[in-house]
Amino acid sequence: MKSTGNTIFMTGGTSGIGLALARRFRDLGNTVIISGRRKDLLDRIVTEDGIEGIPLDVADPASITAAYETVTTQYPDLNVLVTMAGVMYPENLQDPDLSTVEQIIDINLLGTIRTVSAFTPHLLKQADGVIMTVSSGLAFVPLVMTPTYSATKAAVHSYTQSLRHQLDLQVIELVPPAVQTALLDQENDEHAMPLAEYVHETIQLLQDNPDAEEILVDRVKFLRNAEKESRYDQVIGVLNSVR
Repeated sequence: MKSTGNTIFMTGGTSGIGLALARRFRDLGNTVIISGRRKDLLDRIVTEDGIEGIPLDVADPASITAAYETVTTQYPDLNVLVTMAGVMYPENLQDPDLSTVEQIIDINLLGTIRTVSAFTPHLLKQADGVIMTVSSGLAFVPLVMTPTYSATKAAVHSYTQSLRHQLDLQVIELVPPAVQTALLDQENDEHAMPLAEYVHETIQLLQDNPDAEEILVDRVKFLRNAEKESRYDQVIGVLNSVR
């Protein structure tokens, strides 16, 4: 993925990692369009940051279709899709709430698949088309208090591998560790990576490795490489002892 001159559409770009990355992409000379469910928040970001925004609910197939038509009509040079939208909730599996389970799957997994499916035909026509999916370190070692979130991110990882082998364009998997954002109320979590540090290292990795398939900051390698380095049992114990 080139560092500048892209036209980038991001789902879930109104807060946290998504918004911080959108700002950095813009500063590097890219045209950035973000999306989210809250129009008032989008309008404020457009005014304050000069980043374009459109309403989108990735749990609603009709909303994705409308977003696709709007983005590709107004920005025909669109060449990068980033599927950032996601939710994370704790669950008690002894007293399961299936409505929560279904919401997490609908947004994190089906939302990703729906969005990629909608935009892929357009991206395949671009000389430098890129799909960037967003999994998590928890795709490789689960946080047991968020079982469905961890499972959807493992599914996104697997789906991304299939995309990479089937599509004639670059497919990048962004694999964040725990980052200090509103996701699971981690803004002040001492075990989470500061947001600014995460975004800085991620952008540096993208610039240094334009052909990258995975973007792994150093702090996520503890999880990402646990199984292949025969540390899985140790890591799942450490991860879940600090929560």
